[in-house]
Amino acid sequence: MHLLSVENITKSYSDKMLFENVTFGIETGDKIGIIGVNGTGKSTLLKVIAGLEPADSGRISIGRSVAMRMLAQDPAFSPGETALEHVLGGDSPQLRVVRDHAEIMAALAVHPEDPKLQERLISANQRMDELDAWQLESDAKAALTKLGILDYDAKVETFSGGQRKRVAMAAALLQPSDILILDEPTNHIDNDSVAWLEGMLQKRKGALLMITHDRYFLDRVSNRVIELDRGQAYFYEANYSRFLELKLEREEREAASEAKRKNLLRNELAWIRRGAQARSTKQKARIDRFEALKSQGPKAAAGKMDVSVASSRLGKKIIEIEHLTKRYGDRTLIKDFSYIAVPEDRVGIVGRNGSGKSTLLKLIAGKLEPDSGSAELGPTVKLGWFSQEHEEMDESLRVMEYIREGADQVKTADGSTISAGQMLERFLFEPAMQWSVISKLSGGEKRRLQLLRVLMNAPNVLLLDEPTNDLDISTLTILEDYLDDFPGVVVTVSHDRYFLDRTVDRILAFEGDGVVTHHVGNYSDYRETAERQEAQRQAAAAPVKAPATGASEKPEGKERPVLKMSYKDQKDFEQIDGWIAETEEAIKAVAGKMEAASSDSVRLQELAEEQQGLETKLDGLMERWTELNELAEQIAANKNNK
Repeated sequence: MHLLSVENITKSYSDKMLFENVTFGIETGDKIGIIGVNGTGKSTLLKVIAGLEPADSGRISIGRSVAMRMLAQDPAFSPGETALEHVLGGDSPQLRVVRDHAEIMAALAVHPEDPKLQERLISANQRMDELDAWQLESDAKAALTKLGILDYDAKVETFSGGQRKRVAMAAALLQPSDILILDEPTNHIDNDSVAWLEGMLQKRKGALLMITHDRYFLDRVSNRVIELDRGQAYFYEANYSRFLELKLEREEREAASEAKRKNLLRNELAWIRRGAQARSTKQKARIDRFEALKSQGPKAAAGKMDVSVASSRLGKKIIEIEHLTKRYGDRTLIKDFSYIAVPEDRVGIVGRNGSGKSTLLKLIAGKLEPDSGSAELGPTVKLGWFSQEHEEMDESLRVMEYIREGADQVKTADGSTISAGQMLERFLFEPAMQWSVISKLSGGEKRRLQLLRVLMNAPNVLLLDEPTNDLDISTLTILEDYLDDFPGVVVTVSHDRYFLDRTVDRILAFEGDGVVTHHVGNYSDYRETAERQEAQRQAAAAPVKAPATGASEKPEGKERPVLKMSYKDQKDFEQIDGWIAETEEAIKAVAGKMEAASSDSVRLQELAEEQQGLETKLDGLMERWTELNELAEQIAANKNNK
């Protein structure tokens, strides 16, 4: 079902073109991820679609009965509203009756003998039955719990910014909508909550339009990608992995086209230099063609960030943590924790929100004092602190002034010296932006600027507190490449599973009650181990079933029911290896056709869709192969046990 049309919308700010003549449609079941470098207008595009900002030109057409809901980066709340009230604050009949029922129950708790309230309760119960609304309140509380909000009746105005965002997300997920718009939904939630949200959105039947930098999340949830790049929008019928392949193919085609254009330009330039004069129509046409070829050049490529800044020498003593304990009130965040960093350590810190992850970084940095124990830095440590807040930035400063406060010049890894302005350009801050006031930058641009300031100081120990918040995928990729070659120690708190898998080889996990455990490997290794241990604990805790007694007891020596394949299972089992081989060959054949059709964008798109269908088919066949082989093994084991 067609839900919404975006037709030729254009938006600019001052002299900066964010996007131009963007056209696309949204259908039921579409899960669209929007990506692009910070400052390209991703959030603005969402606001224009949601009707929160006007476009300079073009129009948005939405179906008459289509409901659209948006989770903004800075959601609004009513004064005095509780978390549960906000989640149940939609205008659907089910949500209204749930609110009415909750209000009556609260009033009855104060006046239990009031006959009018009792009559209203009977009526409300009937309405709850009619609308099948009993599950809604339970679902609302479950969503809040999964997102780390345990006090449902707390006033939202007392919450932190991250907690407010999570309350708003629970409301967006629970309240019905045909199109759900999410702006950075994985910011401010922990790893477990990200995994839960991923599952919720995978199952969601309505359309989804979202901005996210979480590449695993984007890959597993989205089935379409819109890339904003230098004012243009590019569309891909793909998840993130397939998008990367298609983007590479597009750029290769553009590069080939540009090479042809340059060759024609050289020929025309040679003709012009021979001194031709525009006397004849033919000569005039060639001069016009030369000017046209010049104007057809590609837009300046998006900047590539070179962050090969030199770092200071690091001695043997780096970070030594001994029997560290930290409490807040009656809560123990860290209890008797010890750790000694080694050269080139890459440590990821994970755990639930509020468990103490950022507190540990602050203790290491000396920004907090422990209750007992110690966290000491070596004498040669030069600390780089990248916090998740913007509190360290004076937003009244201009971009250049802020960077020059850190360093006017900086040495790079190859020994050369470059200026603050040159470094800013490497970080995608064009000369015109370098004298902008920081307060006018987007959230992602501020984060990028803060990162540059940290790295320009040539640290040898980096403490990164949620570095992926508000940074675009391009910046994250460059940061990851930088950390590959960084000769010092990195300790990072992050909920971004891809970033942790890409950058760390040790995990410190906050398990609750102050317990911090150490695991060797990246985040996926840690999760695999944790899930295996949990399964073992559950198996050990499961009660042992006593043998049945009485008439239903199985007579001694009686055969167990025979486990066998159905007729369909047997036929599939005999043929599935051939089906898998045929599908793999078909995928190879399509890949060959795509290479041959590299210059035909329409044919390429058709082949890409065919390839995606075949890959989906192959995934299904492999799952069926696993299922049948497990069944065959069970049948063989039963026969052997007779």
